[in-house]
Amino acid sequence: MKHLDPRAPLVVDTRELGRRPGASQRTARTAPAPADLGSEVVGVPQGSDLHLELLLESVMEGVLVTGTVTGTTTGQCVRCLDDIERSFEVRLQELYAYPSASTADDEDVLEMEGDLIDLEPALRDAVVPTLPFQPVCREDCPGLPTQYGLSDEAFEEGAPELPADVDPRWAALARLAATSGPARDEDEAPQTTPQIEQQNNRKG
Repeated sequence: MKHLDPRAPLVVDTRELGRRPGASQRTARTAPAPADLGSEVVGVPQGSDLHLELLLESVMEGVLVTGTVTGTTTGQCVRCLDDIERSFEVRLQELYAYPSASTADDEDVLEMEGDLIDLEPALRDAVVPTLPFQPVCREDCPGLPTQYGLSDEAFEEGAPELPADVDPRWAALARLAATSGPARDEDEAPQTTPQIEQQNNRKG
């Protein structure tokens, strides 16, 4: 079994609080966000700052932790695929039971390790449910026109028109080809107007 490290940023030592019901202690800290704090589309970047303002209260069963957690989430808009960055503040409340007070039936109750509290499980329970299931950059985001693979704003800025039968999955490559045109040797000199006219006369 892995033991908690009292020096870890998300571990709180409650020895100063004691086990006297009614005693309380305030603590504030900035800790790096743990890995996988979120979903596949939006989450808190690993290592980014999380600011915690907490109140520890000694109760009969253990230590009640309440407070707020603030930080920043990043992700992609599910409609237009633009990057999203938003600040958040969530409320945290969790009871950590003394080892002697918990029972086998208390599966959902977090247990202290001696005088130490691991805040990470409570942090996940507070943050992850508040994240949007389908994040959008704004409520009226028009999304990607399926035949272009571009947002309306990008299209209005001069995106090349593509045939209607272009598979949306290949739209990005089709746009690149339409924008860049055929490759030309750097050493090849541009044709003059008379040369172009001669070529047209030969074709005629």
